[in-house]
Amino acid sequence: MHDAIVHPSGARMRWVELPGAEPARVYVHGLGATSAPYYAEVAAHPLLGRHRSLLIDLLGFGISDRPEDFAYTLEAHADTLAEALGKAGVAGASLIAHSMGGAVAIVLAAHHPEMVANLILVDANLDPYSPIPVQPGSSGIASYTEEEFVAHGWKEVRDRVGPHWWSTMRLADLRGLHRTAVSLAQGTDPTMREMLKALPIPRAFLHPQGDPPEAADDLRAAGVQVLGIPESGHNIMLDNPEAFAQTLRTLLP
Repeated sequence: MHDAIVHPSGARMRWVELPGAEPARVYVHGLGATSAPYYAEVAAHPLLGRHRSLLIDLLGFGISDRPEDFAYTLEAHADTLAEALGKAGVAGASLIAHSMGGAVAIVLAAHHPEMVANLILVDANLDPYSPIPVQPGSSGIASYTEEEFVAHGWKEVRDRVGPHWWSTMRLADLRGLHRTAVSLAQGTDPTMREMLKALPIPRAFLHPQGDPPEAADDLRAAGVQVLGIPESGHNIMLDNPEAFAQTLRTLLP
């Protein structure tokens, strides 16, 4: 396990690292997740060769620290991710980022372009959304106030998301989880979609086959590869790791 101080409080981000050739590959988890359980099988897949791979946890999640005085916005997560990668000697990396982590990765690529040479989004959030009503398959975290969520809402979310998602969500700081969910619902300015379209690097958006992102043709027109992965849901890397690895092989340097 590796770590780097990324916050004035001394808070550290931590990651599991697989040795190999440069350029590095950086794997970023989604909301309430942690990178190693979601990506380990794929990162070590023989189809992808031996490249340096960092399976990193954002502040407030997984094995990383949980500073109380951190904003937990998408922009703040991107800045601390850049700090960690810089201290790890990473630049010009390929980022593979899932769901909320994809939103963070877009901001990272836009605000810290030296860090990202290739961006692969895995069913990532591109647009702001209303947290109410709670959509099927959503955690519904942002539908609570922060105090409601910390007092009792987390128990309702636990019951809603089920044992698989909760197995990693329970590791997250409650306030950090809520603030991140609220920031994700609010989105960025400009939106993640607009930032993605403007990035001057290779970009791909992987989605469950039959469930493409909204305005997929608009993304394609901006040069984003939009690729459906068969026999998968939102957690593509877990649902069909073989097809996921095969697709990554065509996208990674």
